[in-house]
Amino acid sequence: MKSVYSSLLILALFLTACNSSEPAHLKDGASHIKTALRSFSDTTKLDTFKIVLNGDEPKNMELVFTITTQGGQQIYAKTLKATALLDNYKESIDLGKKKEQLQFMREELSLFFDEENFIEPAVTESEKPDNNTPDKNFFEELKKTGVNGFKYRLGKESKVYIAWSEQEKKVKNYYECCK
Repeated sequence: MKSVYSSLLILALFLTACNSSEPAHLKDGASHIKTALRSFSDTTKLDTFKIVLNGDEPKNMELVFTITTQGGQQIYAKTLKATALLDNYKESIDLGKKKEQLQFMREELSLFFDEENFIEPAVTESEKPDNNTPDKNFFEELKKTGVNGFKYRLGKESKVYIAWSEQEKKVKNYYECCK
């Protein structure tokens, strides 16, 4: 009799796992977190870049992006709402179904730290500020300090470029394209 209960329990667990709406690897918390170590606030030390995908439904999902210094001080935090990202792409990508929306958010997470998003240095000596440069003085500071930058998307046509301001001791936008 005991083996019958054991068999039924194993069968129930198997069926529950197989009928789950998401594959097991997507439920794992680690699959919703990406990190990268990069020189950012200091050219000789590595900061921790972290992106976390929170939420289980597209309407309440968000990407939380942080940068923390080697000493443990958080120097940047930005929350990107899934609804805003999805709205920016609904005309060019079929995002009508929940499954497609979830896949899109997972792709945003996996691509966030692509190599092309890390800009070394943030601004080169020959670059000139233009109308998308919010702070010309900060742009000039970046030319002198040679610190690295990072860019991320707010939408299909909108990107933000950030870097560390040694003068103001904080992360600032140095370029914003195409709102």
